[in-house]
Amino acid sequence: MKNKKLHTDFTAAVTFINNYTSPLPADLLLKLYAYYKIANENQSHPGSTTPLINAFKANALFQAKNMSPEQAMKAYIKLVEKEVQKI
Repeated sequence: MKNKKLHTDFTAAVTFINNYTSPLPADLLLKLYAYYKIANENQSHPGSTTPLINAFKANALFQAKNMSPEQAMKAYIKLVEKEVQKI
Protein backbone atom coordinates (compact mmCIF):
# COMPACT_ATOMS: atom_id res chain seq x y z
CA MET A 1 0.00 0.00 0.00
CA LYS A 2 2.82 2.41 0.85
CA ASN A 3 4.41 1.82 -2.56
CA LYS A 4 1.11 2.65 -4.29
CA LYS A 5 0.93 5.93 -2.35
CA LEU A 6 4.50 6.75 -3.39
CA HIS A 7 3.63 6.19 -7.05
CA THR A 8 0.44 8.25 -6.70
CA ASP A 9 2.29 11.11 -5.01
CA PHE A 10 5.06 10.94 -7.62
CA THR A 11 2.57 11.07 -10.48
CA ALA A 12 0.84 14.05 -8.86
CA ALA A 13 4.18 15.87 -8.48
CA VAL A 14 5.09 15.18 -12.11
CA THR A 15 1.68 16.43 -13.26
CA PHE A 16 2.09 19.55 -11.15
CA ILE A 17 5.48 20.29 -12.76
CA ASN A 18 4.19 19.55 -16.25
CA ASN A 19 1.38 22.07 -15.74
CA TYR A 20 3.57 24.68 -14.04
CA THR A 21 3.90 27.73 -16.28
CA SER A 22 6.34 30.02 -14.46
CA PRO A 23 10.06 29.72 -15.18
CA LEU A 24 12.08 27.56 -12.80
CA PRO A 25 15.81 27.77 -12.02
CA ALA A 26 17.99 25.59 -14.23
CA ASP A 27 19.56 23.74 -11.29
CA LEU A 28 16.12 22.77 -10.03
CA LEU A 29 15.05 21.55 -13.47
CA LEU A 30 18.20 19.45 -13.77
CA LYS A 31 17.56 17.77 -10.42
CA LEU A 32 13.95 17.08 -11.39
CA TYR A 33 15.17 15.67 -14.71
CA ALA A 34 17.63 13.30 -13.02
CA TYR A 35 15.16 12.14 -10.38
CA TYR A 36 12.48 11.57 -13.02
CA LYS A 37 14.78 9.51 -15.23
CA ILE A 38 15.97 7.39 -12.32
CA ALA A 39 12.46 6.94 -10.92
CA ASN A 40 11.30 5.67 -14.30
CA GLU A 41 14.45 3.58 -14.80
CA ASN A 42 15.05 5.35 -18.10
CA GLN A 43 18.61 4.53 -19.16
CA SER A 44 18.58 6.51 -22.42
CA HIS A 45 21.10 9.27 -22.95
CA PRO A 46 20.05 12.93 -22.83
CA GLY A 47 18.49 13.76 -26.17
CA SER A 48 19.11 17.48 -26.59
CA THR A 49 20.59 18.71 -29.83
CA THR A 50 22.74 21.09 -27.80
CA PRO A 51 25.91 19.43 -26.45
CA LEU A 52 26.14 21.77 -23.46
CA ILE A 53 22.61 20.91 -22.33
CA ASN A 54 23.44 17.21 -22.70
CA ALA A 55 26.51 17.72 -20.53
CA PHE A 56 24.48 19.38 -17.77
CA LYS A 57 21.86 16.63 -17.92
CA ALA A 58 24.53 13.91 -17.84
CA ASN A 59 26.14 15.60 -14.84
CA ALA A 60 22.80 15.73 -13.00
CA LEU A 61 22.29 12.03 -13.69
CA PHE A 62 25.81 11.25 -12.52
CA GLN A 63 25.24 13.09 -9.24
CA ALA A 64 22.11 11.04 -8.54
CA LYS A 65 23.38 7.72 -9.93
CA ASN A 66 23.34 5.83 -6.62
CA MET A 67 19.65 6.42 -5.96
CA SER A 68 17.07 3.68 -6.24
CA PRO A 69 13.89 4.44 -8.19
CA GLU A 70 11.99 4.75 -4.89
CA GLN A 71 14.57 7.18 -3.48
CA ALA A 72 14.38 9.22 -6.70
CA MET A 73 10.57 9.40 -6.47
CA LYS A 74 10.79 10.59 -2.87
CA ALA A 75 13.46 13.17 -3.78
CA TYR A 76 11.35 14.42 -6.71
CA ILE A 77 8.26 14.80 -4.51
CA LYS A 78 10.23 16.53 -1.76
CA LEU A 79 11.84 18.95 -4.22
CA VAL A 80 8.47 19.88 -5.71
CA GLU A 81 6.90 20.36 -2.28
CA LYS A 82 9.77 22.36 -0.78
CA GLU A 83 11.00 24.38 -3.75
CA VAL A 84 8.24 24.74 -6.34
CA GLN A 85 4.98 24.74 -4.45
CA LYS A 86 6.28 27.47 -2.13
CA ILE A 87 6.89 29.81 -5.09
